[in-house]
Amino acid sequence: MINKTAMIAVVGRANVGKSTLVNKLTGDKVAIVSPKPQTTRNRIFGVFTYDDIQMILLDTPGFHKAKNELGNYMVGIVKESVTDVDAVILLVEPVANVGTQEMMLIDYIKAQNVKSLLVINKIDTIRTDALLPVIECYSDYYDFDAIIPISAKKENGIDELIKLLVPYAKPGPQLFPDGMTTDQHEQQIIAEILREKLLICLDKEIPHGTAVEITKFSERGSEDSPIIDIEATIYFEKKSHKGIIIGKKGEMLKKIGQYARADMERFMGAKVNLQTWAKIKENWRDNQSAIRNLGYIK
Repeated sequence: MINKTAMIAVVGRANVGKSTLVNKLTGDKVAIVSPKPQTTRNRIFGVFTYDDIQMILLDTPGFHKAKNELGNYMVGIVKESVTDVDAVILLVEPVANVGTQEMMLIDYIKAQNVKSLLVINKIDTIRTDALLPVIECYSDYYDFDAIIPISAKKENGIDELIKLLVPYAKPGPQLFPDGMTTDQHEQQIIAEILREKLLICLDKEIPHGTAVEITKFSERGSEDSPIIDIEATIYFEKKSHKGIIIGKKGEMLKKIGQYARADMERFMGAKVNLQTWAKIKENWRDNQSAIRNLGYIK
């Protein structure tokens, strides 16, 4: 029986593995991941249960220097997420230097007087003797409640991290139903799955100028053999991007759709009929109305 809750914000610069960590902790794919920075655009709630505690994780966009209105929105989400939580996980890479983004995040943590853990991710990428300088560097800069090295990808240190989160739980009612791992609606997850494949398949700046809108989501067939019909529009910012997204004879868009449909079918537990279109929406990342219409709402 749930009688405690802990609200934990997960923050850090872009591409440090926040979404990977949240996915591992919840045991489900609640956030998309890619090797490209700034994959997450909205705050995503991930939920899991440990003993009598419901842990609620706030996966946030990568903290970065904003270059457009969408960037400003994403940075604002990070700042807001540090407020009114029980604790903050500052996720960093194993580099013996406190960077500008980390300094700014620590300043926000200080300003809110919120408890915090430093989690050093990607320890599978360094030698063991290179870890101590990283710990010493951050210990000298700020007095965290605890510092723990992990590899979210390899699932090393995850159990130890969960145990460190337990003391932050407070008596309170269960906020999410049993079995629920995220606050995202099915259509949001479907849109994010497609955007993930855009990030993976396309190069350079193009995927960061794309957004996905689900325009049809309906079910047919029998209860034993359902079929989900999905229509999605991929928006891009420049005319020159259309040919790259669609590809020669439509091969790139077909490839993206195939990858996305496979993940969608695993998520939905049903056959998916996916139809995609590419449409220009010039400079939408600097258009507040377009940002709101595409689901990025403060």
